Amino acid sequence: MDILSNLSVIGFTEYEAKVYLALLKEYPATGYQISKQAGIPRSMVYEALGRLDVRGAVLKSEAPKATLYRPLPPDVLLNRLTASYARLLDHLRRDLNAVYLAQDEGYLWTFAGEERVLSYAEQMIAHAQREVMLVLTDAHLRRLRDVIVAADAREVAIGVLLTGEESFDVGDIAYHPPRESELHKLADSLVVVVDEGEVLIASEQGLNYTATVTTNTNMVQIGRQFVWMELFAHRIFSQLEPEALRHLSPDDRSVLESVTGRRPGE
Repeated sequence: MDILSNLSVIGFTEYEAKVYLALLKEYPATGYQISKQAGIPRSMVYEALGRLDVRGAVLKSEAPKATLYRPLPPDVLLNRLTASYARLLDHLRRDLNAVYLAQDEGYLWTFAGEERVLSYAEQMIAHAQREVMLVLTDAHLRRLRDVIVAADAREVAIGVLLTGEESFDVGDIAYHPPRESELHKLADSLVVVVDEGEVLIASEQGLNYTATVTTNTNMVQIGRQFVWMELFAHRIFSQLEPEALRHLSPDDRSVLESVTGRRPGE
């Protein structure tokens, strides 16, 4: 998008944007000079200048023969707009949440787009009060690490099943071998279960990254139980004695070593 289009997004009309840009290039200037510089009719220039004056985007000085105008510096204008929009969004958030009634309807809701999915996951974790259970790829761990650490700092119980190569030292952690993750179709999956009340399950579906979100009690418990069992198995396996490990098949022993991070006898 060009500058004129971006200014329109923040509320400038076409003429207001052209007048402000003309003033940035040459000031102080009269309405006549601005009209020539901006390439718009003089009557439209004075209307636009009046609205910009009300908006606080221009300054004016009454000279003996004409009124002179100059632009408010861009940094000052944008900083003020940023603060104004931030206040507006805070008020809107409060008012919309006051109207919104959270209902435990149990429907399955789907949406697509990895950025959208991760933003939803961030909000789930950020609002968790008691427990967060997760299945994370390396990329998802990097994106969600800070919000998980913040939840841990709030004394929210954290349980994480990692399906990639990276490590994490917050909460109860289990490592799913990458080979097994591929086999079980977890290599690109994201699971977030919060406070035993909501679950998000996401993965690549063709060209899209698609998520399903629900408060359905059965679905929430299935998601939570899956992560809990992986964490439980990790804790048990890590305490097995070498004699017990000796009876495992080579394949099972290989999986066990990947899960627990140790070899028999260690």
